[in-house]
Amino acid sequence: MPIPADWPATEAQAVAEQERLRPLVRAVDDDTSEGRLIAGVDVAYDDDHDLVAAAAVLLDRDTLDVVEEATAVGRIAFPYVPGLLAFRELPAVLDALAALDRTPDTVVCDGYGLAHPRRLGLASHLGVLTGLRTLGVAKTPFTFDHREPGPERGAWTPLTDPVTGEEVGRAVRTRPGVKPVFVSVGHRIGLDTAVRTTLDLARRYRLPETTRHADSLCRRALAEARGTGTPSN
Repeated sequence: MPIPADWPATEAQAVAEQERLRPLVRAVDDDTSEGRLIAGVDVAYDDDHDLVAAAAVLLDRDTLDVVEEATAVGRIAFPYVPGLLAFRELPAVLDALAALDRTPDTVVCDGYGLAHPRRLGLASHLGVLTGLRTLGVAKTPFTFDHREPGPERGAWTPLTDPVTGEEVGRAVRTRPGVKPVFVSVGHRIGLDTAVRTTLDLARRYRLPETTRHADSLCRRALAEARGTGTPSN
């Protein structure tokens, strides 16, 4: 998996690329058919060995059965900089998605979309580059504010920018009495649909099944690339 020749090499170049792509994000539903094939993507790193492994797992939305899965392993494409993690992850994620035989109707990213300081987290960046419908489901709220949603499954509260007051996502309770997840629009999807999709995929656990499967698969792929055969935590 070679790093693209035109991939940003500096923080300034990466920020400029985010600013260039940001106006291209479509934060509305542009397709009345949500489709049945939902992909989850996730990434695992070994910085000591300069390795990154990405996984793409395709699920049937109705049954949550795994339909197809693929991985990609390569060199880390960008240093760790908060707010620029997509530049570390996207080359491998794009390769994993390209290795699938079928095209997903929606891609769920373990991270952010519009809930990002420059409104271009991994989910939005991936959506603009591929044209796929995407959303982000994160485990933490990053730099944004929220009130605790009600205790029942499906309860939510706005995730807001503390400076502008803009709603950039929602804190969503996927399981009663369990910490919420943080859902944001990626590309070609509205926030209501992103929340509904997340709840459809998180019927038994806090995290969507797409994320759970992709996390496990990318850790296994990284372990195999290191030659240990044992995924790290």
